[in-house]
Amino acid sequence: MSRRCGCRFNCCPCCFWIYYCTTLCFSLPFVIFGFIFFPQEPKFTITNATLTQFNFNSSNNTLDYNLALNMTIRNPNKRVGIYYRRIQVIGNYRKKKFALVTLTTLPFYQGHKNTTDLHQLVVQGSQLVKFGKREVSQFNSETASGIYSINVQLALRIKARYGKFKSRNYKPYRKIDCKLKVPLSFNETSTAIGFKATRCGNVHFFSDPDAD
Repeated sequence: MSRRCGCRFNCCPCCFWIYYCTTLCFSLPFVIFGFIFFPQEPKFTITNATLTQFNFNSSNNTLDYNLALNMTIRNPNKRVGIYYRRIQVIGNYRKKKFALVTLTTLPFYQGHKNTTDLHQLVVQGSQLVKFGKREVSQFNSETASGIYSINVQLALRIKARYGKFKSRNYKPYRKIDCKLKVPLSFNETSTAIGFKATRCGNVHFFSDPDAD
């Protein structure tokens, strides 16, 4: 009497390898698709910040400011290029927005494994800002120390390039945060002594921040 081949007998290893190979064949294209069409996020770093004016007039609630930034943008991807369609720089102090500047050097393309330097991004002007007693106290304290906590946010619109194919416009899920400690400088040409290059966080063009 012949024995039938079942998974409980000699064919178990055979069944396993058939299942394994079938699963691998079906999953491999999705893995490759993911590597190509779900690229790494670009990296933003404020390499230098020069603050030559940051004065608050409590009599009319006016903040006068003059901030210049140097920034690098790194595309870490090997097969994906990035088109930068719009970059807005937003200045915040104590969760109060005091400035919004749209860069005029756009658009530009960033190739694979490429770093782009943006110099002298000037954020300058006067803005009506309503600070409470606590914010005024913190401002006076930082004025005494000569170092201000300024949150620079970046609002961007980009496109990804896969070979000859261009994607739709991407926007970040939230604004990109660059939380800076900026010392007051004596003039616009001086280097901010004590400023440390700061990597910006909350970069989510291609990934879902709530998936973690």
